[in-house]
Amino acid sequence: MRAVVIEGAGGPEVLSVQDVDDPVPGAGEVLIDVAAAGLNRADVQQRRGLYPPPAGASTIPGLEVSGYVSAPNGSSFREGDAVVALLAGGGYAQQVAVPAGQVIPAPDGVDLVEAAGLPETAATVWSNLVLQANLTEGENVLIHGASGGIGVMAIQLSLALGAVPHVTAGSEAKLDVARSLGVHTLINYREQDFVEQLSLATDGRGADVILDVVGAKYLARNIAALATDGRLVVIGLQGGARAELDLGALMARRASVAGTTLRSRPVAEKSAIMAAVRDSVWPWVTAGLVRPFVDRVYDLDEVAQAHTYFDAGEHTGKILLRL
Repeated sequence: MRAVVIEGAGGPEVLSVQDVDDPVPGAGEVLIDVAAAGLNRADVQQRRGLYPPPAGASTIPGLEVSGYVSAPNGSSFREGDAVVALLAGGGYAQQVAVPAGQVIPAPDGVDLVEAAGLPETAATVWSNLVLQANLTEGENVLIHGASGGIGVMAIQLSLALGAVPHVTAGSEAKLDVARSLGVHTLINYREQDFVEQLSLATDGRGADVILDVVGAKYLARNIAALATDGRLVVIGLQGGARAELDLGALMARRASVAGTTLRSRPVAEKSAIMAAVRDSVWPWVTAGLVRPFVDRVYDLDEVAQAHTYFDAGEHTGKILLRL
């Protein structure tokens, strides 16, 4: 099959499309003919040599795909079923073998190529905002990085839950994306202090939940922005991994801080998350409350161009590779 190979750590130039061995599904795995794969920051970090795949996972990048089941291998799926899947690796390829529990039917009413932008973002956001932070109706949630794939999904799921999203982004164009989705508190972090702006927007209460992709750089201000009993969930380290934590400020708010990853979780945990996405998120997708938000679609041979565009930081929503 044709697949993307990473030839050393570096920029997009280290990516090439080559002929590699077809995947052989193991016990409990489903073989999928890939229609499209989503591009995620984890893929970029792997390309840079900063985020190696978990032990036993494919070295081919790609954490989410859509496609058709070509070998059910004893699972409940049938050959030809349209599906999406959450992966530990291997998505940038014509075929991929995936544990059956991490495969769910593609949602009704969504183009199958565009559906490739749903599984990783939906699983990440649902597992963190709902399963980890227990975001509920009426609560205020602060979402950093509002225009990326995770941010756009977090906005849509928050609104579907009946929560109130407040967002930060680095340009007016990116804030316009959040505005188009129905967000009213739009904070340009280059020009405004998000703690002050959030306080104004919530009458001094602060955020019940914060979903953070920045990490160390924002830790102190995130704590300051939390409401009493607030929950901070850190899912990215774009602003560094080490910072000093004021435990007094944390205790005064009766707040909690959690850090999570998705890629390295055991199959059983990822399967449970995908089942929750199927049961709780897909009905909203079918109803049009949640949708894929696709910026650009590249062919597999254009993978270097896709990564170059991602690295430029101007994209809004998802970048996909069409197989």
